[in-house]
Amino acid sequence: MSLLSPLLPTRRPTVPERAAILPGSPDAVEVDGRFVRVGDGYSATLAVVGYPAEVGPGWAEPLLSYPGLVDAAFHIEPVAPAVASERLRKQRGRFESSRRQDAARGRLDDPELDAAAADAAELATRVARGEARLFRLGLYLTVHGANPDDLRQRVAEVRSLASSLLLDTAPVTWRQLQGWISGLPLAFDALGMKRVFDTDALAAAFPFTSPVLPDTAGDSGMGVLFGLNLHSAGVVVWDRWAQSNYNAVILARSGEGKSYLAKLDLLRNLCLGVEAFVIDPEDEYLRLADAVGGTVIRLGASGVKINPLDLPPGDDALHDRARFMQTLVAVMASGDTAVSPPLPGDEARSLDVAVLAAYRAKGITTDSRTWKRPAPLLADVVAALEDTDDAGRRVAARLHPYVAGSMKGLFDGPTTTAPLGHLVVFAIKDLPEQLHPVGTLLTLDTIWRTVRGATASGQRPDVLRMVLVDEAWKLLSGGRGGRFLETLAKSARKYGTGLTVVTQDAADVLATKTGRAVVSNAATQVLLRQAPQAIDAVAEAFGLTDGERAFLLSCQRGDALLAAGSARVAFHSHASATEHELIVTGPVTGTPTRRR
Repeated sequence: MSLLSPLLPTRRPTVPERAAILPGSPDAVEVDGRFVRVGDGYSATLAVVGYPAEVGPGWAEPLLSYPGLVDAAFHIEPVAPAVASERLRKQRGRFESSRRQDAARGRLDDPELDAAAADAAELATRVARGEARLFRLGLYLTVHGANPDDLRQRVAEVRSLASSLLLDTAPVTWRQLQGWISGLPLAFDALGMKRVFDTDALAAAFPFTSPVLPDTAGDSGMGVLFGLNLHSAGVVVWDRWAQSNYNAVILARSGEGKSYLAKLDLLRNLCLGVEAFVIDPEDEYLRLADAVGGTVIRLGASGVKINPLDLPPGDDALHDRARFMQTLVAVMASGDTAVSPPLPGDEARSLDVAVLAAYRAKGITTDSRTWKRPAPLLADVVAALEDTDDAGRRVAARLHPYVAGSMKGLFDGPTTTAPLGHLVVFAIKDLPEQLHPVGTLLTLDTIWRTVRGATASGQRPDVLRMVLVDEAWKLLSGGRGGRFLETLAKSARKYGTGLTVVTQDAADVLATKTGRAVVSNAATQVLLRQAPQAIDAVAEAFGLTDGERAFLLSCQRGDALLAAGSARVAFHSHASATEHELIVTGPVTGTPTRRR
């Protein structure tokens, strides 16, 4: 990314006639030619006046790694496109005039002049096409010290650090008061020492990056702040949507903050426009859903109904529901998703005939124009089964508890809440144990057909989606839930979807084929504190070093290790006070902090 020479005239700002006295302001300010004494401390401001010709992402991050106290202030002012185009045209004219004058006098070509002319021509083209804009940037470094001698030493160290980054700095002699004001969070530039940047160079100046985490697939602009880097002064910003797949896995023992981090990641992805589905077994996401206007479906609660015969979007919706009813009835008959055998041939035939007959009775046929009509209920299928043969009546007898018996509450009416919106939370805590296999199957089916149907029908194809499964060990233990997670982990990216699996009992999860498949297909892997009994399995599965192994055994609550391929970075999850109130659960009420 190239930086430009000054193209536009600068205007020296005027200091406001009267400045409001802010709370916490110092009692007195003493101004000297080379420093400002503020209260009991001293500060001096350096202005960055020279930049390298080429910069990379996060080039300003090392400035924050300085162990002393330094305030870095970025003052950004956009340049109107019309003004930028005119100034670029004049600048190109000056470059060309200089080259012709040198050629007329027989001088050799100036490589720097040629490079500047080429950069200006390329930028003028991008500005004309609307692919880039110009901005004025003023970068000021305010260095703090305990006394004049300490301040002098720290200023020398900061200037040396800036020189290593090919940044030229200059002390604002006799303007230190204006420099100190420019470094305050007042959005006021009292120095006006700006340079012109294009869009790419300005974006690369964002100092909060994680250079140890490579961006393997380009920047999607969907980076999420995970927390504070434990080994530097920076932060950890990770873009899961720019990786080879969008899946993530969070492993930790109970009580180490894995659900806290998962909810924080979910909340910040929602702010980026991601749509999400959550399987919540412990009602931990209800407060967050209420705050962001999400949809909550409380399976097992009074009055909540789900009609398994609702037609999903797609080209083969009618036959898709008929096939799904075979699986659903098999689970209802056995009561366990893990051991439910398929229906015998005669019963499967009778059920298929009855399901299609129930749809026809409601005027729904293979014609897609009839699919918007109200779908039949499970009771209609049972009535059709009783009108078939002995095999059909056997199936109807098995379905009687779900239609007219003690478990009819979930199925004796049309669907009460459609799973629509930017956040849909399936809360299954109130679901009776006997209905848990059936409710889980309906939840997984709803999520899967929503994800597939939205892509197949072309509904908002640019929207990214997330499926978050908390306490996933309950599904990963086997059965249809485990197969669903494995299928979603391998196929989610085709539908613009990322799967987030949050689980404890890492050793048990990694011991199963399904668990290993889900973990190995996650490009984003986050490990929090592990139990000593599980650390061997975790270290082997993730290729941890001895130091990383020791870290996961001794780290504090909220500390985590983000693994992306061979790259690793340790961080502490950090939430604002507002976010903390929405995502915290359990007896802890204070905002978690960590001394740095």
